[in-house]
Amino acid sequence: MQRVDPRSASVATVCPYCGVGCGVLATPDGCGGVAVAGDPDHPANHGRLCSKGSALHETLSLDGRLLHPMLRAGETLRRTTWDAALDHVAQGFARIIDTHGPQAVAFYLSGQLLTEDYYAANKLIKGFIGSPNVDTNSRLCMASTVAGHKRALGADVVPGCYEDLDCANLIVLVGSNSAWCHPILFQRMLRNKQERGARIVVVDPRRTATAEEADLFLPIAPGGDVALFCGLFVHLVANGATCDDYIAQHTEGFTQALDAAREIAPTIAATAAAAGLREVDVAAFFELFVTTPKTVTAFSQGVNQSAQGTDKVDAIIHCHLATGRIGAPGAAPFSLTGQPNAMGGREVGGLANQLAAHMGFSSAEVDRVRRFWSAPRVATHEGLKAVQMFEAIARREIKALWVMGTNPAVSLPRADDARAALAKLDLFVVSDNVLSNDTINAGAHVLLPAQAWGEKSGTVTNSERRISRQRAFLPSPGEAKPDWRIVSDVATRMGFGDAFRFQSAADVFREHAALSAFENDGSRSFDIGGLATLSDEAYDALHPTLWPIRAGETKGRERFFGEGDYFTANGKARFIAPEPPSLKAATTAAFPFRLNTGRIRDQWHTMTRTGKSPRLARHSPFPFVEIHPADAAPLGLVDGGFARVSTRHAECLLAVSVTDRQRRGQLFAPIHWSDETASFARVGSLVAAIVDPHSGQPEAKATPARIDGVTFKSRGFLLSRAPLRPMIAALGTKVAVAGGHGLLFASDAALASWRDYAASLGDEADVAEYLDEARGIYRAARFRDQRVDFCLFVGTEDARGAFDAATALFETERLGLEQRKALLSGRSPDGAAQDGPIVCACFGVGAAAIDAAIAKGARSVAAIGETLRAGTNCGSCIPELKRAIAAARACCEE
Repeated sequence: MQRVDPRSASVATVCPYCGVGCGVLATPDGCGGVAVAGDPDHPANHGRLCSKGSALHETLSLDGRLLHPMLRAGETLRRTTWDAALDHVAQGFARIIDTHGPQAVAFYLSGQLLTEDYYAANKLIKGFIGSPNVDTNSRLCMASTVAGHKRALGADVVPGCYEDLDCANLIVLVGSNSAWCHPILFQRMLRNKQERGARIVVVDPRRTATAEEADLFLPIAPGGDVALFCGLFVHLVANGATCDDYIAQHTEGFTQALDAAREIAPTIAATAAAAGLREVDVAAFFELFVTTPKTVTAFSQGVNQSAQGTDKVDAIIHCHLATGRIGAPGAAPFSLTGQPNAMGGREVGGLANQLAAHMGFSSAEVDRVRRFWSAPRVATHEGLKAVQMFEAIARREIKALWVMGTNPAVSLPRADDARAALAKLDLFVVSDNVLSNDTINAGAHVLLPAQAWGEKSGTVTNSERRISRQRAFLPSPGEAKPDWRIVSDVATRMGFGDAFRFQSAADVFREHAALSAFENDGSRSFDIGGLATLSDEAYDALHPTLWPIRAGETKGRERFFGEGDYFTANGKARFIAPEPPSLKAATTAAFPFRLNTGRIRDQWHTMTRTGKSPRLARHSPFPFVEIHPADAAPLGLVDGGFARVSTRHAECLLAVSVTDRQRRGQLFAPIHWSDETASFARVGSLVAAIVDPHSGQPEAKATPARIDGVTFKSRGFLLSRAPLRPMIAALGTKVAVAGGHGLLFASDAALASWRDYAASLGDEADVAEYLDEARGIYRAARFRDQRVDFCLFVGTEDARGAFDAATALFETERLGLEQRKALLSGRSPDGAAQDGPIVCACFGVGAAAIDAAIAKGARSVAAIGETLRAGTNCGSCIPELKRAIAAARACCEE
């Protein structure tokens, strides 16, 4: 339960997870913690939070935090002073620049950084070090959208805003499991459907939670998006559904793009064949699009993370340009951004192929930035994008790297190669708020403690171009500093102090805003000159605002391009002829499946924050791979078993989830686990390093793979007050529990080995054991001070139910005699039914509790919500509630 100190005031801030940019009210409890709630006044979420946002208060502990600067001494990192650490970084960069030139230095940034942090870092490396080699983990999620926007619209501009999702009559979701990944926006879409009758079409290879709410689901084949939208483009023209006046006045390249589309998908039948869909479904989709002027096409990682991602983005945009459905309420192509500040990073030039303030590398733009910054050696050409950058590190062309707030040793494709490359650096600097992760453990030479969410202050920009203030509400722990300050201190030691005299985040923001307006006569889309003269007090009080907001304006612009005025040289949008769609890596007899990777509902990236929450751990606690039943059966794979997933690059050992929601011939595995949290589950290591030629974004959805069954003698779990990872556990996954640590494992060790292991943990404390050699079961527990000190279950079957029961007792501060007796039984001491696996993470409601409510007559989502509250917050569990209701009805009908 969240405690609130009545003397504390709530602080309005922004959630640190996805690009929806939800407003959060944080109320410190006076004891280092905080109560969180959705901000009802924030226009992005109107008071709602998803499961991750609702659990933010569980993630604020200082466990595992990097609190002091660290320098490597031999094989270990040792605490040092800020002066020593900063001198080491500055002198190391200077030495490498003098010997190898500025391009031997690179920065790798993150969409988790605030705009002010991003701006300072980009200014230092591109403006004063003079290296263009700065990129960001946004390259892995949004780069194809950036490239597609710039090619078609002339600038990286999202044409619409969130209100379009409220007033559209047709919402097409392409490659977006928004029910899980952007649940607050998805609930807006569902409200539109329920209240206004809007239709929802979902285009995705997997029958996701989002697809279960669709009026029409198109289970597209990998790589089929270009064919589908080329077919739609052709169909729109053939059926007189285009807006010829808009095309003539505001676009160019129409004929060439149409000719290319006709080569790819000339008919509905050809489109269906190329996209792996049924003709009747393609025809239904085309008819919906033709007859619904107020259409939003929203797309996310399924479009972006592709070797043809830029063509996919532009194929979607073409259908809106051809119909004039852009810039009007309820009509727009709409990119759903992945990270909280992926767009802010693009604003300041965080990508290797751009300068600050949405400027590129033309001679005029380079000169403009040079003059504004009074910079001695502004980078004059594009730098190396993320995958190229790490390849250059491996070749030792880049000698120094500064990583800020991200974990590339896990998230990059061919992650094992990326991790190995890091060990070759002469200088490897990491700014982060954790003491250990796969990237740091790859051999970082310097660790610089950065402030985390709740401690730092600045701005972020969400998917609809809305700038919001992320405000501090906790004291900065240890010696942690804001990233912009760390960058400025390094810059000063390198002799650039006059350009980095920032005293506050507000100082950085004002300069950033002034640069956006500098010599901007409206030809550049990004302009927040209206905020360049904010006082410190006005900056602190800044309300969420859309950009652009030019000098003299008080309100941002909601929509673009309804009257044309594109950011191209002639003011016209461009139709771009796409390349014929084809996957770049073919399946073979050795690798017959396509591996699709992505996120799950209650975790974020590599679990640095969400992995601390016991509530979020319970929905999907173990790394897994999904496979269709028809593919699983011939391979002997069973639901809940284990499998080895292999590609040409690496292999992982994962739990098996057999589900008909997975398309045949494909596998799906989440990206979240790392060596820090699990064994043999680094899914990024499996992904091929194939990139889009225009955006440089890696293909993360179609790597050729194979899957083989793996068996273990036993499986089980360990609960302990101190972190434990027994060597005899072949597989182990950390699971957050209150007051200690959890480990789910599989093993080939004999029961005797587990007994020896339990004995090695023992002392004079009270110990209980249970052994059934015939059934292959061993259980042990130690009690201290009337609570469980450790608990070990080993058996031949999945012990998920026992884990839930044992965890509840482990988290209890004082156990009675009956509770102690019940512990090793794996059942509730009072005989009550266990909640089972968590379904609703917002309120901690389990599957068993939901089934019980249904059995008592709750036969609708609303009825379950009234009884248990499940489904009444972010709504991401609603598809599972509906499945439970449907299963109960089917059971009654048998």
